[in-house]
Amino acid sequence: MDINIAGFIPALLPVALSPGASFTLAMNSALSQGRKGLWVTLTGTALGIYTHALLIGLGVSSLLAASPALFGLLKIAGTLYLLWLGAQLIRSGLSARALTFSKGEKVITLKAAWLANVLNPKAMLFYLTVVSQFAGHHGEVSHYLLLASVHVAVMAVWLIALSLMLITSARKINTQALKRIINTGGGTLLILFALLNVFH
Repeated sequence: MDINIAGFIPALLPVALSPGASFTLAMNSALSQGRKGLWVTLTGTALGIYTHALLIGLGVSSLLAASPALFGLLKIAGTLYLLWLGAQLIRSGLSARALTFSKGEKVITLKAAWLANVLNPKAMLFYLTVVSQFAGHHGEVSHYLLLASVHVAVMAVWLIALSLMLITSARKINTQALKRIINTGGGTLLILFALLNVFH
């Protein structure tokens, strides 16, 4: 087994710990729905990571990346989806109410978190270019899934820690203002990520 987990972790950390779509969605979900919202987002993001691992392990991602037309369509779909999701977050932030962690407030769904990850061309390229270097010479599907599990674990620990700090601090301050800032700021970041996808 020539999989290189020890080398993969340092390569993964800058990606897993930097703010991106998953970070934005997790913070928004934690703030609007508490721990339950956070778990929904983490589960959807984890499913997206495993989807990328499975697709690259089966060779599907390589086919997409090798076809400029197909990759372009994926890039457009991902950009449009992030723009739509960003607009939804901004709208939610502008109409923010005090934080209640109510069951009725559904901002981010499992499907939305999964799609935000799967339709992100950067995530696909990360698995094609970086993860593939650590999956071994044969690149077995099980190797990619194992590396995806490491990715999910690092991402989950980081986002859970940040979200719990956010939830704890939200109980002590003006939650309406905090929610407005997180949602509109997060929505703006998603729109910026989408626009950066267009130009890269």
